[in-house]
Amino acid sequence: METIQKNPATIPSLLTPFSLEVAEELLQVYGFPLYVYDSNILKNTISHITNSINYPRTKFYFASVTNGNISLLKFFKDAGWGLHANTPGDVFLGLKSGFYPSEIVYSGSNLNQEDISQLLDWGITTFNLDSISQLQLFSQVLLSHPQTQSHRENLGENLRIGLRLNVSQDSRIGVSIKDFQEAIDIASLAGLKITGLHFYRGTGTNATAAFTNVIDQVISIAENLPHWQYLDFGGGFGYPYHRDQISFNWHIFGDELTARLNKLPINVDLIIEPGRAAVAGCGTLLVQVVSIKWQGDKQIVGVNSTVANISVPAVHGGYREVVTWKNSTSETYLTDVCGNTTYSRDYLAKNYQLPALQIGDIIAILDVGAYGYAMSSHFLHRPKPAEILLENGSHRLIRKRENYNVLLNNQIV
Repeated sequence: METIQKNPATIPSLLTPFSLEVAEELLQVYGFPLYVYDSNILKNTISHITNSINYPRTKFYFASVTNGNISLLKFFKDAGWGLHANTPGDVFLGLKSGFYPSEIVYSGSNLNQEDISQLLDWGITTFNLDSISQLQLFSQVLLSHPQTQSHRENLGENLRIGLRLNVSQDSRIGVSIKDFQEAIDIASLAGLKITGLHFYRGTGTNATAAFTNVIDQVISIAENLPHWQYLDFGGGFGYPYHRDQISFNWHIFGDELTARLNKLPINVDLIIEPGRAAVAGCGTLLVQVVSIKWQGDKQIVGVNSTVANISVPAVHGGYREVVTWKNSTSETYLTDVCGNTTYSRDYLAKNYQLPALQIGDIIAILDVGAYGYAMSSHFLHRPKPAEILLENGSHRLIRKRENYNVLLNNQIV
């Protein structure tokens, strides 16, 4: 672990994530491009979300599809959160991070027999299934699975099975309420009970009302389950990439959800699955200017990274805050920040106002903690960047930079 040597006179601007001195030190030690995660921001965000819901039977599960770095997952483990998994790979990383199988909720889709068997082998006990056919397949695999043969009479006690609720005709996810009875019957034949309902609003929703307005409806649907024990209420919480636009209000959400659940005649467990909302703000992608050209009054900045190192626009709306350490009073120009591939849409930022830059300047792309490295790829055969963690005035490597040998992995030459 490297200690950051700070000069008290060097203060970052309002938006820059740390001082230029720190950015230059990270460049010297690790090279660029570089993912940088701030542990203080992550811990503060986890604490803010955790304290927003006062309902006593609440458990938070981090949606690790947004970021699977084990060093970051351990922060959630230490905070008492569980893990929300969308794929068997999420579960694998969670187990490697120290989560117990009982601390992992699985809400995947379109699993095959091997996937289900693997999850059972790993000891996962809570499943939210999103179709009648998936429930049928799950039951078939369960009844033939070696670990269940010796205790088939206790299956209902060892597993929690929930249905993912289809809330829109346009959504491919979930089971319609008209199919509930069939699902209950299928589960019963396998010695199971449907005990949970999973509500997924849709990815990246910043409007608090999109969740609060449907609380009564979702609860009334869940009450159709004769063995209802838990409500898994999202998934889908957004993050304000535009800092001057709407952001999700966790306290309003928590107060309204708590008030409604406290009125129920039974005690149900509440599961909340923040993903990007918990981790987006702690991540920064540092890149360096390698080329400058002008098209009239427009500045075209080339950097040593690629759009393949941030999520696709459909995931974050095509906008990220992009900042430099240039004097904030400098005149700004319409600017495109372009990646180092020949892909015509390789823009890390387009039509931003930035000061005139020079080769060697450092640019920070903010809010990449979610769906940054997790969605990065080898598109146009660029190896992936390193990841480092800022913690307690120091920095340390938490994922090595790839080299070109990674492009040969699993190839047969």
